[in-house]
Amino acid sequence: MDIPGAHGGTNNSSSSSLLSTSQTERTKSHIAAHRQSFAEDQRRPPPSPRTHRHPSLTQQAVQELMNHPPVNRHANPQYAGRNWQEIAVGELAVAEDVKWANLDESVQDATLTLLKNHPTNAVLVRETPTSKRAISTFDYSDLNAYLLVVVGLAKPEEDQIELYDHIAKSAQAQTPVALREIQPILKKSELVVLPTEATLDAAVEAFGSGIHRLLITNVAGEVIGILSQLRLLEFFWKEAVNFPVIDRLYGSLLRDLQIGSTQIIAVNADAPLADALLLMHNEGLTSVAVVDQGHNVLGNISTADLRLLTSANNLPLFKRSCMHFISVILNERGVEHGRDSFPVFYVNYYSTLAHTVAKLVATRSHRMWVVESASPSPSAPATPLLQPVQPGLTAATAPPPTSTTGVGSTGSPGPQSTVILPSQSPSAPQSPLPGQSFSSVPSASLPGAHVSGKLTGVVSLTDVLNLFAKSSGLRPSDPSEQRARRRRSSSASVRPSIDAGRGSVDFRR
Repeated sequence: MDIPGAHGGTNNSSSSSLLSTSQTERTKSHIAAHRQSFAEDQRRPPPSPRTHRHPSLTQQAVQELMNHPPVNRHANPQYAGRNWQEIAVGELAVAEDVKWANLDESVQDATLTLLKNHPTNAVLVRETPTSKRAISTFDYSDLNAYLLVVVGLAKPEEDQIELYDHIAKSAQAQTPVALREIQPILKKSELVVLPTEATLDAAVEAFGSGIHRLLITNVAGEVIGILSQLRLLEFFWKEAVNFPVIDRLYGSLLRDLQIGSTQIIAVNADAPLADALLLMHNEGLTSVAVVDQGHNVLGNISTADLRLLTSANNLPLFKRSCMHFISVILNERGVEHGRDSFPVFYVNYYSTLAHTVAKLVATRSHRMWVVESASPSPSAPATPLLQPVQPGLTAATAPPPTSTTGVGSTGSPGPQSTVILPSQSPSAPQSPLPGQSFSSVPSASLPGAHVSGKLTGVVSLTDVLNLFAKSSGLRPSDPSEQRARRRRSSSASVRPSIDAGRGSVDFRR
């Protein structure tokens, strides 16, 4: 008797066995294939990720890029095919640049407006709140003159002693001081005005002669814009492709162009900040180089940095060293931009004009210091990093220098803090003046001594625009006349000690 389902069970068992055998063979085949694939992969390894990387630039290529920075090579339709000398100054006017302060407004309020007006670094002063005619300006050089009076560093003429005392006491008592009251201590130069239809050749001639700022007016005589040296140079930098006369100059070396000056004034790194401020005020300067005893450039202090001194809490900085103030500037700039920022304020005689103008525009500076040599390697840091001056003592915490010049004293910067570099050929080695001594720490201990170079000259915005003017057939006047006029408008009571060490011709910017 057949058992129901017994035959089917036997067939199922046979079928199951066959399936198991088939699966085993497929598994072995898959493993063999995997092993073969793995072996083939070992014989032919995948390409390295490095083959997909962009090739690195050589040091020579990096240096070439630094010397010949890229410029805008796309013609702006607004200026394409036009002669730059025929472009109206009104085309460069920006209404938002015009900021006003009334003559009876307080210096404090005018300073707040100045701090917000970054493009021109100037506030226009008018007689009444409704007027559109400027009678003066208020800029960082004026703020410097005011602060020097407030802290007692300025030495007035005999007929101004009462005025200086009144301003200082009012400020210290936190009593508002009106702009009208401080006009006698500012001794401003006459405002230079151009109508909106005037062309850029007139502006370049003025700037190449040493004028720093022009007011642009409409047919009614109302100010509609401010044109500065920096704004015009920035225009020529961005639009150079449209102007062949300007563009062809950018590839030339400073050495070949022979622009700039080799006679300059600098300030010693460990001198009090007050000395640098007095020096800029007395000499009509907007910035000064900070050097060590070997004349290596360590940094730059400008009148625009006075924005860090407008608070009463920062008055002790007047007694601190210039090197300490540079650390404050860099720290503040890092906080403002959310990252560390170390602008480069120097070039060398083998730098191209393009390299120099690019730095002037990028740093928004009035001048570039010319050093004997560039960084020892293109891969070296472009600017000095703040490092300890002494073991365990950083520049930011260094004690104030032991100097007799400080807040509350009057007079000129001491001979130990002012460095006067005589005129020399660009290739001549720089040596200290006879009998000149320094009290600063060794240069090797200060940042920048091995990456900047020895200070040998200066190239200013005036120099570059003077070159543009002459290359275009214009005839700007001698810039030294305007500089001498600015120095005469400053207090002359403290100048003899500085003039005694310089030559008969002054080329300072």
